Amino acid sequence: MNDSSLIPDTPRPPYYAVIFTSRRTDDGDDGYSERVDRMVRLASEQPGFLGIESVHEGTIGVTVSYWASEAAVARWKNNLEHREAQAHGRGKWYREYKVRVAKVERDYHFAGDA
Repeated sequence: MNDSSLIPDTPRPPYYAVIFTSRRTDDGDDGYSERVDRMVRLASEQPGFLGIESVHEGTIGVTVSYWASEAAVARWKNNLEHREAQAHGRGKWYREYKVRVAKVERDYHFAGDA
């Protein structure tokens, strides 16, 4: 990400987007924020990681991570610590979630003065 934007800088397409849409349980934080922060740091250290953006409203969240290749996506999916976090999330923090993997063929960007 650049300093002036919360939108990640990505290379020219093609690259891959992993879209994680979730609905949290009502069980409170109970370590959730720390685990999410750890997963973002861990993902950013993986080969092929390009960036991440995330929004949350109440119990609904959408996080999009960007990857250079399908192989990079697969490595992240199978990372041991990430898999442990997934299992913990299914058992504790998430009521439901959906993961979509998409190949980005085109992208456009606008950055105004406001």
